[in-house]
Amino acid sequence: MIFDLGTGLRYFGQAQPTDGSFRGTCLLTHFHWDHTQGLPFFTPILKAGSELDIYAPAQDDGRTVREVFVASIKPPLFPIPLDLFPGTIRFHDVSDTEFDVGEIHVTARTIPHVGATVGYRIDWHGLSVAYISDHQQPYDGSYSASPGALDLARGVGLLIHDSQYSEAEFEVKSTWGHCTPQYALWLAKHAGVKKLALYHHDPMRSDAELEASAARLRVDGERGGVDVVAAAEGLVIVVD
Repeated sequence: MIFDLGTGLRYFGQAQPTDGSFRGTCLLTHFHWDHTQGLPFFTPILKAGSELDIYAPAQDDGRTVREVFVASIKPPLFPIPLDLFPGTIRFHDVSDTEFDVGEIHVTARTIPHVGATVGYRIDWHGLSVAYISDHQQPYDGSYSASPGALDLARGVGLLIHDSQYSEAEFEVKSTWGHCTPQYALWLAKHAGVKKLALYHHDPMRSDAELEASAARLRVDGERGGVDVVAAAEGLVIVVD
């Protein structure tokens, strides 16, 4: 089960079988480049027999998920058209819906961002993870959340959540579709989340700045019963 198709997908693919036996499912939140550009470089689907199911929001202009991908992965943007990839890729349009992938129950809800965007919650044998990668905080900086965001986050063991801007940056970029770490923690506490992984870091942020921000929120989180971590490449979190 994969959340989004960013550049990390290439490295994930290096640890997966490339003999055509790969089976996977991606829950894609939206089509911005930083969430999709890893797909053409995912080596498991370059072998016949491999299978990947992608769930993503249909577009406001009526285009399906498949139509968007076919239009973006082809010359001159990419040398090989998507339909020539040897593996099988199946596309599924979602909105505010629920469905099962094997034993995993998936909840998709519309999330305020820039363009059609959803967040996901997965539940499996009493364990739960919510993924809200891009989330527009109210423009005035106040703390409230859409019913969909609350549906996804309520009581989960792990919430992976947007935390791109500092409070000072948000004052300048309040309409850019993201939020502050403080808002992410508020949502986690309000929804009864056990662990919060701060995510979608601003690309200008250094590792030291990220850890300092997480450390400040960790103290506040402990008072509200939320364990706060800063997401990083290679991080493994056990949900129990």
